[in-house]
Parts: sequence; C-alpha cells; structure tokens
Amino acid sequence: MKEQPSDFELNAERYINRLAGSFSNAIFAAIEVLALDLRQAWIDGRTVYICGNGGSAANAIHMANDLHYGIGACGLGPILPGIRVEALSANSSIITCLANDTDYGNIYAHQLQVKARKGDLLIVLSGSGNSENVVNAIHTATKIGMRSFAILAYSGGSCLKLADVPIHFDVDDMQIAEDIQLVVGHLCMQWLNTNKPSELLTLN
Repeated sequence: MKEQPSDFELNAERYINRLAGSFSNAIFAAIEVLALDLRQAWIDGRTVYICGNGGSAANAIHMANDLHYGIGACGLGPILPGIRVEALSANSSIITCLANDTDYGNIYAHQLQVKARKGDLLIVLSGSGNSENVVNAIHTATKIGMRSFAILAYSGGSCLKLADVPIHFDVDDMQIAEDIQLVVGHLCMQWLNTNKPSELLTLN
C-alpha cells in the first residue's frame, strides 16, 4: 500500500509548484534584458549597484558576490575578472550613518549620489516595491542617467512604474518573492558564465 504524503511533503510540493509557476515567457524576456545589460556593463567596465531591505538586502549581497566572482571564475571557459558590482546594503557603517544623520529613506540614494555615474546599472530587489529607500534609489538613478531594473512581487508598487525595466512576479508571498530574486540572479550568472565577452579575453 502506497504511503500517503505527509503534511510537510504536501506543503513543500505546493511551495515548489508556486515558485516554478511564477515564471512566464514575458518574465524570461525581461530577465534576458537584464542579462544582456549586465554583459554589456561587464564589457564597458561600468558598475552595477544592487539594493533591497531585509532578506532582499541579503540577496543583494549574494547577487553581488556572484557577479563579482562567479561569472568570471566558475564553470567552463577562461577565467576572467568579474563585473564591477556593489551591494549598497553591505556596509552597515554607511547605512547606519546615513539613517541616523539624514533619513533611512536616504540610505541608498545618497550612496548612488556619491558613487554612481551615468551609464551604471541599478538593480532593486523588493517585495512590495514601495519601500521609500528603494523608491528614492530609482529616482536618484534616473537623475544620474543610470539604467534601473526592479525585481518585484505583489502589485509591484511604485517601483513597477519607476524602473526602466521592471521584472514583476505576481506572487503574494514574501518567501517566494525572495527565492525568485536569487533565481533571477542565478539565471543571469549562469548565462553570463557561458557567454563570457570575447572583448575581455585579452585581460586574462
């Protein structure tokens, strides 16, 4: 007699199905735009900035690590230096300074004002798309002349309209939203790793 699945197994299956079912052809097309822009930034030596809050802040650091090292040194093919990339959520001293001395809504925008240049990329990771600090980051990126991406869930919030390229998943679950952020990052990382720019081979 076949053993009935446990409540945990049933819940796990539902979760995985919801995660996989969140992707569509339209979303893959938007992710491809991100991957292509990352590749061009890699070639041009432009900088990619990533930010988010809570679990999304941690995912920003994870994604920055992948783009810094994973795309250039992991897998097959020549070893290349990675993308110039920074997770704006990584430096707790800067974040607490700006939050204390200015405003928490300013913690990412101020960093962009100091560091970013026209042509750089911004990737916002957000569930709601309404957090003041990521909204302000996109506004600042636009003023600087950066190209902005936003990986979003729920309704997409303000970032859905503000980002140059929104990658919006219609899911109302923060854990799935955070998993999706890493999946998008890993999709780009693996594609970049197997499509290393020939323009950079001379640096090896």
